[in-house]
Amino acid sequence: MESMHIGIAHLLPDLLNLYGDHGNVFCLQKRLLWRGISASVTQYRLGDELNIDEADIIFMGGGSDREQKIATTRLLDYKEVLKTYVEKDGVLLAICGGYQLIGHYYQAGEEEIRGLSLIDAYTVSGNKRLVGNIVLQCDSPRLQTKLVGFENHSGRTHIGDHTPLGKVARGFGNNGEDGIEGIIYKNVIGTYLHGPVLPKNPVLSDYILQKALERKYGSDVEMPPLDDEAESRTHDYLVQRFS
Repeated sequence: MESMHIGIAHLLPDLLNLYGDHGNVFCLQKRLLWRGISASVTQYRLGDELNIDEADIIFMGGGSDREQKIATTRLLDYKEVLKTYVEKDGVLLAICGGYQLIGHYYQAGEEEIRGLSLIDAYTVSGNKRLVGNIVLQCDSPRLQTKLVGFENHSGRTHIGDHTPLGKVARGFGNNGEDGIEGIIYKNVIGTYLHGPVLPKNPVLSDYILQKALERKYGSDVEMPPLDDEAESRTHDYLVQRFS
């Protein structure tokens, strides 16, 4: 395990960083280091050239409509590079505004913010913000757990026939209507869960890390378990409290 290394690319942390979303990157890095797996984080700010050749995980956080518009203007230059990465099973986590940006578009009133079309989804703004604590039930084959987080978005995201991250047990989810939240496409996860979401949900953190390790080192690679007693007790308390 000591010879393994995971590179994390953090896209536009100067724009997309609401509700402490940078904590997700810190969580991924620490859970690798605790296992003896080296990990590096490369931040790509607005004026930087994007090079994801060494990226094993890409992270995009949340931002306001104004910040999303600035971000997409820059990221559209790398649309095909990012699309190729995703289609080759690259691991990507996108939160809230980042989630909206990896779809086709975000219709904010009369203005359309173009997305990267990394997933077949779109978002339309609503008149009322969807705010509050949220609990999901995930039933994917390798992600069977409850997730807890905090959502605060006016966008209503529609994912068609794609697989959702989970079913809403409490809260609003993608659009407050269809009872689902987030999306899983290949090794892409999009979600509205802030918190940051990964420290609150160690099972989700390790799901993402396992996908990155398998893509880089083969399907037989295994991560040693961590002592997650404190994290699990906190997670279970929050699930019970908000359910």
